[in-house]
Amino acid sequence: MSNQMRQKMADSIRFLAADMVQAANSGHPGAPMGLADIATVLSEHLNHNPKNPNWLNRDRLVFSGGHATGLIYSLYYLWGYGLEIEDLKNFRQLNSLTPGHPEFGHTAGVEITTGPLGQGVANAVGFSMASKFVGAQVNSETAALIDHNVYCLCGDGDLEEGVSYEACSIAGHNKLDNLIVIYDSNRITIEGSTDLSISEDIRKRFESQAWDVLEIDGHNFDEIDAALIQAKANKKPTLIIAHTTIAKGAGELEGSHHSHGAPLGAEVIAKAKEAAGFDPEKSFHVDEDVLVRFRCAIEEGDFLEREWIHRQKTLPLMEQNEALAALQNPDLSRIEYPRFDKADATRNTNGKIINAIAKGVPSFLGGSADLSPSNKTYLNDMGNFPKGRNIYFGIREHAMASIANAMALYGPLMPFTSTFFVFSDYLKPAARIAALTGIQQFFIWTHDSIGVGEDGPTHQPIEHLSQFRALPNFYVWRPADGAENVEAWKTALEMRRSPSAFVCSRQNLSVLPEAAFGEVSRGGYLLVQDKDATITLMASGSEVELALNVKEALAQKGIKSNVASVPCFDLFAEQDEAYINSVVAPQTQRIAIEAARGMEWYRFANKVIGMDSFGASAPAGKLFEKFGFSVESIIEQI
Repeated sequence: MSNQMRQKMADSIRFLAADMVQAANSGHPGAPMGLADIATVLSEHLNHNPKNPNWLNRDRLVFSGGHATGLIYSLYYLWGYGLEIEDLKNFRQLNSLTPGHPEFGHTAGVEITTGPLGQGVANAVGFSMASKFVGAQVNSETAALIDHNVYCLCGDGDLEEGVSYEACSIAGHNKLDNLIVIYDSNRITIEGSTDLSISEDIRKRFESQAWDVLEIDGHNFDEIDAALIQAKANKKPTLIIAHTTIAKGAGELEGSHHSHGAPLGAEVIAKAKEAAGFDPEKSFHVDEDVLVRFRCAIEEGDFLEREWIHRQKTLPLMEQNEALAALQNPDLSRIEYPRFDKADATRNTNGKIINAIAKGVPSFLGGSADLSPSNKTYLNDMGNFPKGRNIYFGIREHAMASIANAMALYGPLMPFTSTFFVFSDYLKPAARIAALTGIQQFFIWTHDSIGVGEDGPTHQPIEHLSQFRALPNFYVWRPADGAENVEAWKTALEMRRSPSAFVCSRQNLSVLPEAAFGEVSRGGYLLVQDKDATITLMASGSEVELALNVKEALAQKGIKSNVASVPCFDLFAEQDEAYINSVVAPQTQRIAIEAARGMEWYRFANKVIGMDSFGASAPAGKLFEKFGFSVESIIEQI
């Protein structure tokens, strides 16, 4: 394609983006205009199918700078993903297909929800890791079912965020050679020049992380094209440092930080269009010759997918195709869950459960932030990534969870991640995106309370249960024994549009009395009850055993009580009023017991016996006694 035509195509992107922000009186025109030349050339390299955005072997394109939605939606309109000019005119408006930041499942073509800077870089690493694992299962030495690339567009802000450093370290270590990150180095942040806040050598940083690094003029079409060709041939992940000008083509605002997050103004846009040879009176206009060239993606992508489907039917790949089908269609009925008949820590029972799941479900994989011996999350006899299912994330919690989000959205995989519960703080932004997007990631968080003991308050989670229970579409499971743990997993595995967290104890917990564990799927249930009870004790996890002991002590005083186990507060709160009242009878005094802040329990309880401070360093038993979690103390408070 001639560079003259490329220029016209790039300018069409620029002015669509500028018009969108101007019409909405809100948005970010600078990055889309600066990246338009790169996006135009990238269109020539990207293997994707607008007719089927879910084609498994498509190239993945992640916009880590999610604020550049003027670029994103312009491309999806031009490529033919179903957006129309009216959708671009409704940019950032209620119920539009073009929200302020890209949302997976809302706009066709968007691979993952981005916006919080840096996470998209980690997501791109996750897509690449997913492709390497699936490829290791289904490719042969002579033929490949999975051979696509992963592209990521990022900016200065993305690379300043720590999560990008974590993720790129993992990518280099694992030699993810199909990962190409294009760094929009325009040297501008919201506050002004990047010189105000960063002076490191990005090239040396990535080279030290075992990446190949290329540097180009991000407005030179031939340099962009050559860099992409070389990156696709490299044997390491590649960073393309593209030196660009923010708001390229915007006249007086070109290169200014004022173009980052505000409309350019009608006068500036009109002058810019005129200077580029466009009609200044026309908004949201694309010439036919430009649209035709971009829309070639439809027929080219359809041909690529049909060729891929044909490849699956050839003899060398028949066996690999069967392996792919097994990944894509997990049969949960094949899981042989263990049974538990003695006291044990729920981190131990959970470890046995996930090993049983892994044996029955070939798409189940994951790892820990360097804590698998403590989290009990190693999958026995399953090998290590990329051929096996144990992933060594290192001490990189945020990248770990962001990577797993992308692995879950890749298609056929069901990933888990794990760390100590207190360190869930480090991955909270990725957990939030999982909930917002409806990603089925399984978070395994152990050492769940002051029961951690001697490690002290820095390692004892206090507010964390409340924090994650407050997160919509996020289900926190705190099982009281192995049997509850099994039922929790059975429920979570069926919740394909929600993340679940398993919060497990370090200390041993007694086996609960035989109960109707089928009600675990409703989040809470009556474990034991007395006729004409005047008190209902509610608890989760290790405090369920304590509640049972309190019930016995109350009985000795002639006081009848019920005990409700609530392993998943979030799910219980979603039940209808009749069911909730059958578990926590409103005519009784309702008392919640939990070794955490527990303020959310006031939704159901008259009184909450919880933590009003941080913990301390001492053996677990001493701590439960010190902070009022003994039978005597609770009886006194009742």
